[in-house]
Amino acid sequence: MLFNSYVFLLAFLPASLALHGLVAWVAPHWRLPLLVLLSFVFYGWWDVRFVPLLAGSILINWLVARAFGRSRIVWLIPTAITGNLALLGLFKYADFLIDLAGRISGAEPPTLGLALPLGISFFTFHHIMYLVDLRAGRAPSFGLIKYALYIAFFPQVLAGPLVRWSEIMHQFDERPYARPDAGERFGRGLVLLAVGLAKKVFLGDPLAAYVNPVFQAAAQGKAIAFGEAWQATLGFTFQIYFDFSGYTDMALGIALMFGLVLPQNFDVPYRAISLQDFWRRWHMTLSRFLRDYLYIPFGGNRHGLPRQVGALFATMALGGLWHGAGLTFLAWGALHGAGLGAGLLARRAGWRIPAPAGWLMTSLFVALTWVLFRATSFDAALAVYKGLIGLTPGVSEFKWRSIAIAALVATLGPTAWNAVHRLPPSRGLALGVAFLLVVILLKIGDDANYEFIYFKF
Repeated sequence: MLFNSYVFLLAFLPASLALHGLVAWVAPHWRLPLLVLLSFVFYGWWDVRFVPLLAGSILINWLVARAFGRSRIVWLIPTAITGNLALLGLFKYADFLIDLAGRISGAEPPTLGLALPLGISFFTFHHIMYLVDLRAGRAPSFGLIKYALYIAFFPQVLAGPLVRWSEIMHQFDERPYARPDAGERFGRGLVLLAVGLAKKVFLGDPLAAYVNPVFQAAAQGKAIAFGEAWQATLGFTFQIYFDFSGYTDMALGIALMFGLVLPQNFDVPYRAISLQDFWRRWHMTLSRFLRDYLYIPFGGNRHGLPRQVGALFATMALGGLWHGAGLTFLAWGALHGAGLGAGLLARRAGWRIPAPAGWLMTSLFVALTWVLFRATSFDAALAVYKGLIGLTPGVSEFKWRSIAIAALVATLGPTAWNAVHRLPPSRGLALGVAFLLVVILLKIGDDANYEFIYFKF
């Protein structure tokens, strides 16, 4: 059930909102159980086989948290975290490691072929954030319903944002529709949903036609000409931004309509003037997770410059591997770790790069490394890189119009969250959003619907 599908927009979401509003009015104590039920229905719509996995994961982690709260047995939390990571490793990395071992040894061991449960990386990280904070004494114990809703809340269970317990748990006790600004919050949530849909449907999806054929040709071993290579590289740079930030806007908007505020995940990242600035703006909730739960435990900036550079590299390399079970993802993360380390060394040396030059260097680095993220193999990435520097003979057309529009919106426009909250409520705004939603629905019916890129992670 995609956010950009008729079954979600015209059936599940309206029915869920109506039922939620009714329960919140006549039986508010049933509101949270209803949201848990709706979240499991949404998750099960993708593949009902994985509902027991999600439910069992929630129940076991909650039981461990309760047992730790009562006994303070020190090994409970590390054991639970290890179990969560082992489950993630089984589904996401087992075949990758088996294949890697086979390449090293020259053998051909059989792979497991397990289907990857949607959202497993995201709900695993939610468990880990809570358990780590519980062990550190920062998090209290919660009832099963609240904990289940924290993990499985349907707008963010598949692709984030990564929400800390401290950002949302206190909101579960509120009566969202009894607030004096309830109507305005609901309206702004609807506008966010419309804006996110527009970004996905009108900006992200059209770029797929610029990107997919080129990377498919590279994967087949074909030579990629100069124009094609730059078209695919720049196209994917903006496709992944509008695809993922559009999903985030939809998730935040839907959550707001249910009375819950999720954290922002993007802050115009393609305006960044350094790689450090980029990661403060791109997938912000993941960046904070990597900082607090990997970088700082690795030593952070507390044990000297060499340790700090190593911590940056290791954190980003693991962050790259989290995105996908492949050496290209590992290389992508490692390059960003090396880039962050180089930036740190430059700052320590007192080098000051003018903002325009910093923006150009950062934009070029990010775009070029996206090739590794998108390519299916190093050979495919190399074919694109050869084309980028003109080593491949032949001339090809560079389709630039959609890329130019996307680039202008991504670099000059405000974040959807800021724009929506600056707009004063008005009848004209309501009519404009209604018209936009109608156009989006017509567009969805006319074209193929693309899944969100981050659903694979």
